[in-house]
Formats: sequence, structure tokens, C-alpha cells
Amino acid sequence: MKPKIEAASQWCYQGIWGVLTRYFRVPDQPPTLPPTAEDEQIQSFKPAYGFLNYLRLQFWVACILIDLGILIGWVIILVNSPWIGVALALPALFLAVVPDVIAYIAIHLRFDTTWYVVSDRSLRIRRGIWVIHETTITFDNVQNVSISQGPLQRYFGIADVLVETAGGGDKRAQQQAGHAMGAHLGLIQGIANATEIRSQLMARVGESLTSGLGDEDDLGRTRHSGWTDEQVTVLREIRDLVVAAGGLRDGTGSRQQP
Repeated sequence: MKPKIEAASQWCYQGIWGVLTRYFRVPDQPPTLPPTAEDEQIQSFKPAYGFLNYLRLQFWVACILIDLGILIGWVIILVNSPWIGVALALPALFLAVVPDVIAYIAIHLRFDTTWYVVSDRSLRIRRGIWVIHETTITFDNVQNVSISQGPLQRYFGIADVLVETAGGGDKRAQQQAGHAMGAHLGLIQGIANATEIRSQLMARVGESLTSGLGDEDDLGRTRHSGWTDEQVTVLREIRDLVVAAGGLRDGTGSRQQP
């Protein structure tokens, strides 16, 4: 019986998904990033299937609680006023079933419209149901990449990767406020290979940090924004000439060591 119900719900979902993609132009393909080099590798991936099961579990728990509340309320009305209870039977059934169908389709649409694209220079995240949101994060601005995994996520074998950019502030506060996709925090949600993805992103971040002028990062390299290697070389030559000519002096008149 259960496989038949699952097949029927899947058939219903596929029909609605086809209508949405055709008439509302919902993208069913991953977003694209323009390559910056001929040999650049661009990787596209979606949340793991365990993430869909994770969303389904949340759906069924909420569905049972809400429908149970509707049923209890209808029974109370039926006991106290049978005629009113009978009259409200169909509206109560409609209120219990229709939102459940919409929510079930919505979680599948959320899963299908979520894409993550990684290039050598940036990360693009797309998600949304009615309104599609796309966020692009360049690796030059990434400050930290971390993994978040709750007990229920561990059960389904998934985790989230948090990509924090410069000026990102408090990640936890942004998540609680519902701004995980804001300008300073990218959320790669529901993936099975979170450690591998984090390592790949950290490698991209490391490659974007080249030697030059600026503060050193944790890898012992320096970050500079907007400078080419040729410009950095010229600046170093100018610095060496100034030092050779008499040294650099600070505001107190003391000579600085090169």
C-alpha cells in the first residue's frame, strides 16, 4: 500500500513540477559560472538524497501535529454540537489535506531547485521555490569555512557547510534571523560529503591568496586585493630602492628595518 501511495504522490509532484518549469520558467538546470581560463574546472552538485528524507521527516512530524490538532478540534465541536460538526466535516478535511499536499510538493521543489556551483574563483548558490535566489561568493573574500551537523542530520548522513566572507559577523545570529543566504554567509545545505567539499573550498581559498602586500593569513601568505604579480614586483623594487637610499622612517623619525 505504501509504495502505491508513494508512486501516486510522485506522479502528482512530477506533473506539477512540469507545469512550473514550463509556464513559470523554473530553472531545472544548475546555474552557470563564466570560466576565467580554458582549463578551469567547474563543479555542479545538489544536496544529497538524505536531505530530502530529512525534509520529509520534518514535514511528517509537522503534518501529524497539525492534523491531530484539527481532528481534536473537530471532534470537540461534533460532541458539543453534532449538526455543526457534520457541517464542518468537509471544511476540516480540506484544511487538513490541502496544505499537506502543498507542503509535500514544496519540499520536493526546494530540493530540486537547490544547486551549488564551484569554480576556481567563486561559489554560486541557488535555492528558492516561488522566488529563486542566487548568491555568488568569490574566494578572495572568504574568511572561514566550517561544517555544521546536528543529531538528526547525522542520522541521515548529511551536514551543512558554512562559508563566511569578510564582515560576516556572527554566523549563529544570522542563521537564527533567517539570513543564512545573506551577503556575508553562504550555506551549502544537506550534503553527504561535507568534509570533502570543505577541503575543496579551502584549497580554492588558498589558491586565491598569493604573495604580495597585505596582512598574512593563517597559511603564512599575504592577501592583496586588486594587485597583479607584476605590480607587486614593481612595488617591491621601489621599496628596496628606498631602503637602499637611506631607509624608511616612521612618524617619530626612527629608521624602520626592511
